[in-house]
Amino acid sequence: MTETEAIRVAVPRKGRPLEAVLERVADVAGRRSAVGGADADAEAVADEVISTLRHEKAITKGHTEPEADIYQRLATYSDLDDDYSPEYTLLRDDRRGMPRRIVFDSLTVDVDGVPVQFVGREEPFRALRTHEFGLGFDSADLVLEEVVELEPEGVGSLADVNARIDPMNTDVRVVSGLGDTVYHTLMARPEILPPGADLDREFVAGYEGELCISPRYERLVEAVLGIRPLEGVSFAYPDDDREEEAAIADVGLGVYLTMTGSTARDHGLILGEHLFPSETVLMENIAESADLPGAARVRDALAAAAHETEITV
Repeated sequence: MTETEAIRVAVPRKGRPLEAVLERVADVAGRRSAVGGADADAEAVADEVISTLRHEKAITKGHTEPEADIYQRLATYSDLDDDYSPEYTLLRDDRRGMPRRIVFDSLTVDVDGVPVQFVGREEPFRALRTHEFGLGFDSADLVLEEVVELEPEGVGSLADVNARIDPMNTDVRVVSGLGDTVYHTLMARPEILPPGADLDREFVAGYEGELCISPRYERLVEAVLGIRPLEGVSFAYPDDDREEEAAIADVGLGVYLTMTGSTARDHGLILGEHLFPSETVLMENIAESADLPGAARVRDALAAAAHETEITV
């Protein structure tokens, strides 16, 4: 790799996780123009990408009518004459009929003097696991779902995660969180709690019965709560056509993502302990990044912020 080659960083193609990454890039990066290498407004570029993808999401969902067909819009958004302009690509959406959707492809910026190309991937975490990238961003949930070992006691924070990763399983480690946090939260009908009891991990450890969760979060919940507190607990799952909060209200106790908790309260549920933060995290494949000049510098620049969790790799 020469000094002029960009370090490639895997990022999500769309959605809130990508927005969190772009906001971080705007905080720490200077966009270098194709002519003269002058700094440009990284925040404006990040806002441009976010606005474009939100507009395309609205088109895909049928909330707005496009003024041009999808190929004309794609050509308008991507400036192939400028290596430092954002690029987009087409993806088949998983909605009914599988419409084509314009998603993020790549953006090159300078991060602490190092050229960095952020590359869109459907599964950035898996791209790191297969050694395609040395650095990348994805949901912390995926780490718990795929590589964190299940133990008798649970995981309470991002800082606990790396200690639970078997180095024989993967070279990927979590570096820091971006702060775009919602939480996996305990929620319950009030009547299942004894007087004066708190809805927390200790309550679950003494509980026997059903715990309602989304099927995709089964292993995550086992990692977060731990195997021992789940003895005597059986998992129940919402029907495909029901809101998770409604299903939890029927069962009595459950775990689901909350931001404000308003939907849970609408179903008569009380909110308990925030079990684990669901946020976008910066990750590093330590085997790959060791051979990338400038990777440590880029990693530290992207991770640096006082308000978020920083983790020793």
